[in-house]
Amino acid sequence: MTIGALGWGQIQIANSNQITLKPQYSRKKWMLEMCDALLLFYPKEIAKIEGRIGRFEEVKDAWTMKADVWVVPPVELPKSIETSKDETAN
Repeated sequence: MTIGALGWGQIQIANSNQITLKPQYSRKKWMLEMCDALLLFYPKEIAKIEGRIGRFEEVKDAWTMKADVWVVPPVELPKSIETSKDETAN
């Protein structure tokens, strides 16, 4: 049984086009096997997610240290430009 995560309460069983019927399996036996598979699967998923969280913490730290390039400090105009602006306004 190969399992993939889709979200809370959702799993994907791979190769659903290749179904193997086991008539000797009761519903209980199948469910217990699926639970065993999920108990092996989810710790691996948690480890992957923890790795992703760690990576984005590093990315956030790196971006926190950068200057915000979109914020432009006010520019003081030279006096000659301010004077000519005032003269054209009259």
